[in-house]
Amino acid sequence: MQHLEAVVFDWAGTVIDFGSRAPMGAFVESFLEFGVHISVADARAPMGMAKLDHILAIGQESHVANQWKSAQGCDFDETAAQRIYEIFIPKNAEIIGDYATLIPGVVETVNALRAEGLKIGSTTGYTRELMEKLLPLAKVQGYEPDNVVCALETYAGRPSPAMMYQTFLDLQITASAHVVKVDDTEVGILEGLSAGAWTVGVAATGNAMGLSEAEFAALTSA
Repeated sequence: MQHLEAVVFDWAGTVIDFGSRAPMGAFVESFLEFGVHISVADARAPMGMAKLDHILAIGQESHVANQWKSAQGCDFDETAAQRIYEIFIPKNAEIIGDYATLIPGVVETVNALRAEGLKIGSTTGYTRELMEKLLPLAKVQGYEPDNVVCALETYAGRPSPAMMYQTFLDLQITASAHVVKVDDTEVGILEGLSAGAWTVGVAATGNAMGLSEAEFAALTSA
């Protein structure tokens, strides 16, 4: 690891919240308040984006946009996304602590990386408001990264490399090729690749699998 300087982790589905389950109900409920029914699969598809961008992406799906027009009498646009976002954030904040358990192996992995002299960075699609609830819960379990870059804090969100660039500045990284990005979402993986970092995709605990730890453990080998 001598040529590496840092590992940058995503949050939900990567280090915390096995299956990235916290936002799902909040997305479904928030759309439902406007008379629009979305599935968990609809909610998961853009996972990793900043939450406002995420809502906009869901609303641009034709079956969702058609429901919105029928229920609200207008096209789904950025104003519509903002209306849903204003309901979503407090809903997510209410339940985020219920999904704050660290994924098994995270503390041991991070401690091993620090023992090798690596810095630990983090980027997230969560806003600072939501992270202020998560950070102390992660800390008491033994996880405290050296920096946190949140959605809406850079000129663009994922899959742009902007949050990674801010992390390089925060951690005083000398070259992007000296960094490993670890993420469970497509846009998070693209974030790492776009920034020029080594990039690792997380499968079992992430958004694509979408299962709780107990549900995952109950799967057959097939």
